[in-house]
Amino acid sequence: MFEQQDLIDKILSKCLGDVSGGVNLRLIAAGNINQGIFVGTSSGRFFLKTNFEPSADIFLREAEGLRLLKSNTSLTVPEVIAFGREQDQNFLLMEWVESGRNADLYWENLGEGLAELHMATQKQFGLQEDNYIASLPQINSIQEDWRGFFISNRLEPLVGKAFYKGMIDAPFLRKFQSIYPKLQGIFPKEKPALIHGDLWSGNVMTDAKGNPALIDPAVYFGHREMDIAFSKLFGGFSERFYNRYDEVFPLEPGFEEREAVYNLYPLLVHLLLFGTSYLPPIEKTVKYLVG
Repeated sequence: MFEQQDLIDKILSKCLGDVSGGVNLRLIAAGNINQGIFVGTSSGRFFLKTNFEPSADIFLREAEGLRLLKSNTSLTVPEVIAFGREQDQNFLLMEWVESGRNADLYWENLGEGLAELHMATQKQFGLQEDNYIASLPQINSIQEDWRGFFISNRLEPLVGKAFYKGMIDAPFLRKFQSIYPKLQGIFPKEKPALIHGDLWSGNVMTDAKGNPALIDPAVYFGHREMDIAFSKLFGGFSERFYNRYDEVFPLEPGFEEREAVYNLYPLLVHLLLFGTSYLPPIEKTVKYLVG
């Protein structure tokens, strides 16, 4: 019997109704946060995510993010079937995206699709609801100014949490906070863009037709360069992706000088989730900014 069979049976019965025709289960991923399971039934194939996170709304927010992506880009985004909580576990049931080989224009299509997403806008930075990046709460309080949003909703909460957990000391906390005035004027003035928010290679798939698919978002209306910078943090994508994106929605000059500043946020996320091996690149960027 599959591990946690009773739990899975209850979830599937709640979401799909009668599945007495038989269910095929296969463990896809057992990460630090989520467990991913392939579910094959007579009525279709699905992907089930579960976790023990105490935040009961974590998959509600992910479902909202997936639906927001799906309505604002032509890229493949899995359809949400259901979400909820069962036996102290959160669950999210989605359409199964069959994986294939990259089509000839895979990277160009990803560049165009991301540019299309970034063209969705609203008047202010943020989102009506807070959500999560991985398992960490992500504050999306609405602000008019990107710099203020980035400092108060992205950097300050996480660097404070790192200090509280003993991952950085008081002198470094003060040094980090001393970069805030130096961010004045560094970011180009742009309209808020709908961004994926957690854009690295692990959250981009290839669907059955060879087209790019987006998963695991941490969406909000932010500066679009956040997505581009994050995509470069852990190896980056093909240059064909960046070239096509820039053809469709050109970046302002000087992005390379801003890239490390944007990536302070995902590096702080990784510091809190995975430990102090992620501290040196943060220290390097702070040293560059404060001299």
